[in-house]
Amino acid sequence: MSRLDSEEKEILQAFGKGTLKRVKGVAKELERHRAIAAATFTKDSRISIRISSKDLRALQKRALSDGIPYQTLVSSVLHKFVEGQLLEHTALKPLKPTRAS
Repeated sequence: MSRLDSEEKEILQAFGKGTLKRVKGVAKELERHRAIAAATFTKDSRISIRISSKDLRALQKRALSDGIPYQTLVSSVLHKFVEGQLLEHTALKPLKPTRAS
């Protein structure tokens, strides 16, 4: 619960006290949000990629430990990346250029 911001804490407290009230048109608003959620998670395209067998095994191992199919893990990682929720880490030391002999 320590990750809640002040607005979320206020909502949680109001819920606990029983002082929350439904907004007008709640059924219509819920249906709108359901439609948005359904559209967000609709998988309507396929891709085919080549990756190293080492990376594939690592993905499968990670997915197994998370209890999800590895394709779902890959899809989730790609989604987070395009949404800007996955940050790229830079190397601690830059690679030194090699000389061509």
